[in-house]
Amino acid sequence: MAIVEAKDISKIYRLGDIDLKALRGVSLTIEKGEFVAVMGPSGSGKSTFMNILGCLDKPTSGRYLLENVDIGDLERDELATIRNKKIGFVFQGFNLLPRTSAVENVELPMLYDGVPAKERRDKSLEALKDVGLEGRGDHHPNQLSGGQQQRVAIARALVNNAPIILADEPTGNLDTKTSAEIMEIFVRLNTQSNITIILVTHENDIAAYSRRIIKFLDGRIISDEKVVKS
Repeated sequence: MAIVEAKDISKIYRLGDIDLKALRGVSLTIEKGEFVAVMGPSGSGKSTFMNILGCLDKPTSGRYLLENVDIGDLERDELATIRNKKIGFVFQGFNLLPRTSAVENVELPMLYDGVPAKERRDKSLEALKDVGLEGRGDHHPNQLSGGQQQRVAIARALVNNAPIILADEPTGNLDTKTSAEIMEIFVRLNTQSNITIILVTHENDIAAYSRRIIKFLDGRIISDEKVVKS
């Protein structure tokens, strides 16, 4: 079943008198349960494309369907609801609130969704356990390593049971060993929980954890290949 469908998507930014064509007719389908890496140099369009997939932006033309819902037809509050329920975000910079404990950071998506306090706490502690941070719920970000902070961010992406995780350079601030540990979490979530993972990376060794690599250049997809596992 297709979870993501992009149909001839173009995105044009108006910069003064200049039209900047960030995407030029991108079409692809991602099935539920896929693990996809998106690659390309700066300015290739991959970040613009991910913003559209994450319902943070809309295409100038073309259609984006998320679980058969046409995102172009939705209002701002409807987009916010989609982002909260359907998509878990993981960023390079972790994006944790510094004065807030790990468990409280994980609770945030449910707070916006009106989930009762005890249920929020229980689900957040379970999500932290799932990413190997049992017993660290009361720690603040400055008491955690970079890898542990990214685990908190992954737990936060999981708590609303979103079917898709969008990860933007999630290992960019981590050393090689910690990067491998984080990628193994993504692999486990994909294989055991059937969560669709869409990952932006510029590193070939990180992309190799995926099962499909899509490469962008100049606003277009130039290759779309399955990863052959040895």
